[in-house]
Amino acid sequence: MRGRSECPVFVSQLTAGTEVTGLQPIRFVPGHRHHQLWAWTMRGMKKYRHVIETPNPGKWELAGYEANLPISEKSNPITRELDKADPVQIVQLLKECDAEIFQEEDEALLNYKRLYSESVLKTMIDIISKVQEVLKVSFNKLLKGLGQLPCYTYIIAGGDRSLVVSQEGLEDCALLGIEELRKVCEGKKKVVFIGISCGLSAPFVAAQLDFCLNNLDIFLPVLVGFNPVSMARNDRIEGWHSTFRQVAERMQKLQESHKAFILNPAVGPEGISGSSRMKGGSATKILLETLLLAAHKTVSKETDISEKCLLEILRTYERAHKVTYTQSKKIAALVKQAGTSLQKKACVYMVGWHTLGIIAIMDGAECIPTFGADYHDVRGFLIGDHSEMFNKEADLIAQGSQFAFSQEDFVKMVLPSLTALDTVLFLFTLDGELTEVEKLVVQVKEKTSNVQALSHATVGQYLPATLKKLFPSIISIMWPILFLEYEGNFIQKFQRELSTKWILNTVSTGAHVLKGKILHNHMVDLRVSNSKLFWRAVSILQRFTGHSQARCQEGLLKTIYDPEVLSDEIRSAELSKHIAIAAEKNQVVPTTLLCLLRNCSVQEAQVRLDTSPSIRAAIEASLNAPGRKRGADESDPTGRNM
Repeated sequence: MRGRSECPVFVSQLTAGTEVTGLQPIRFVPGHRHHQLWAWTMRGMKKYRHVIETPNPGKWELAGYEANLPISEKSNPITRELDKADPVQIVQLLKECDAEIFQEEDEALLNYKRLYSESVLKTMIDIISKVQEVLKVSFNKLLKGLGQLPCYTYIIAGGDRSLVVSQEGLEDCALLGIEELRKVCEGKKKVVFIGISCGLSAPFVAAQLDFCLNNLDIFLPVLVGFNPVSMARNDRIEGWHSTFRQVAERMQKLQESHKAFILNPAVGPEGISGSSRMKGGSATKILLETLLLAAHKTVSKETDISEKCLLEILRTYERAHKVTYTQSKKIAALVKQAGTSLQKKACVYMVGWHTLGIIAIMDGAECIPTFGADYHDVRGFLIGDHSEMFNKEADLIAQGSQFAFSQEDFVKMVLPSLTALDTVLFLFTLDGELTEVEKLVVQVKEKTSNVQALSHATVGQYLPATLKKLFPSIISIMWPILFLEYEGNFIQKFQRELSTKWILNTVSTGAHVLKGKILHNHMVDLRVSNSKLFWRAVSILQRFTGHSQARCQEGLLKTIYDPEVLSDEIRSAELSKHIAIAAEKNQVVPTTLLCLLRNCSVQEAQVRLDTSPSIRAAIEASLNAPGRKRGADESDPTGRNM
């Protein structure tokens, strides 16, 4: 990056997803509502038809459905009974949620912009035309091959450490966001800045976008997220002068003149409410790769971008969804195995080669805030050369067991302590070093028989018999050969990554559902580690108790500060103080929920949690206690009284 005068820069406040796969037709399923997806080209108005199967998918789009919540925080009607599902049902329900990424807008409902909406495709074309102005060749790897320096980099709140161990608190640091952006862009004359905040909520990203807006001679700011601007977070940002919504509204006004862009198709609520690591991450990956691949393709051919070009790329992701979930039966078996390991207080390890390892690492890291998991419950490891995968790898080396991520770390720190109850999942392609895979599998099998594999192959490739016999079960995904002149190799890599992401998201989510960490489809044991999660916790408490926001917030603070008595000084403290204390405590939300439901002390609530088979069981027992009033979630699924 040094020495270049033009540099597209990416900021990722939330972990973004992986790839998608498949070129098979999508079939109708009896008893499901089928949406025909039509994308219109601006030139010629040709129709492109897409069919996705989902059961009654549009309920969340109704005007009164959980009206006080943005789309990214609503509960998805599809997964309302996820906590009662078996592994096969879990996979099916999450598959249907993922399919919503590709649904069209429904004119009978609120008509949110969707991925294939004409306005979204037009915005993508406009962004691509701007990217083309600073891109003259290709992605970083290809640029190096041509003897040119890479022109892409990323910024993430908390730095590379956040890729390995989630550090949500730094997402609240607006001034840190600006400082990091200044460092990366020093000396640049033109920067395309893509700020990613799935819920349009992260102060770290809001401040960076604001900085870009104040320096439009250098920056072209692009906001990527999945809520309408009217639903962007409007709370005061501690230590800063604007809200996220105010920044987004400024960008919205500048979009017509192409000085800023907002790319925010609705993809529907997450399968686990608020868990943007799932659809939000996947849709982010799809959008960024489509934008940049289309830009490079048209630059290389010296042609203008068209909707047809965009749709060709987007359809490869849509079809990939179908191919991935043809393996649903085997994915469900893996969910069951991983769930058994977690239920028995053992661990799940995901060992991936190259970029599949990065996806595994991020999936494991995100389980910590989502499910209140310990860092070693679900962990990913990257096998192979990782010298070009991080901004500052030194930040991860020799930082202790919590930041272990490499092959050396796995062999030295994990392998010796593996137990028969642990599950180990190997992730690889048949293009890779299969002798290395076989060697590591043999070592692991000396410790546990719970080994499974996810392999990706192209038609004509076959798993060696010596490797195949080592696994009791293999999720084997076969990809067709892509006869695409320019982008085929990129797309196949992207497909394998996204397919892996979908499967790992399903496995880690499903395992925690089976462990009893989810109530309906809510993360009732989330770690209160930043402002977004604090207010999500309050919302969950309101939903299941029916109490006011003030009472739920008071109850949450009592748990956070226990055994200290709440004083007016504590109540009036900045939110960051509450979060700093809460982030170091376990089971803050379920403890508070039991306190409010049973009108009991923190100590009594903790005893009930400790003696219950699971967190869900403890909460359900309290919800069903004699004399308790019905909560918002039971009496009014729309949440209108929240």
